[in-house]
Amino acid sequence: MEQIDVRILDRDYRLAVGPDEKPRLIEAAALVDQTMRAVRDENRLTHLDRIAIGAALQLAEQLILARQPAAPGPDSARRLRAVNEALEAEIRRQESLF
Repeated sequence: MEQIDVRILDRDYRLAVGPDEKPRLIEAAALVDQTMRAVRDENRLTHLDRIAIGAALQLAEQLILARQPAAPGPDSARRLRAVNEALEAEIRRQESLF
């Protein structure tokens, strides 16, 4: 295990990470820092626990939204119909060869 130092909201933290986790953890720490700063500044909060809870809720909401399947738009439905029609036409053409 390797140790890295990250800085979140002007505080330093030393974390143990595996070599394949290091880039993701550094990126995650930067995202947490950015989100906590935004929560602090937007809400004029000073208590670290309230800032952390606000940031955690924002990040959790973003994760939930990212996990939801995107609703297909009208263009997607049109393209799917076109692909389906092309496949059916090709199947009919192939069947006529035999």
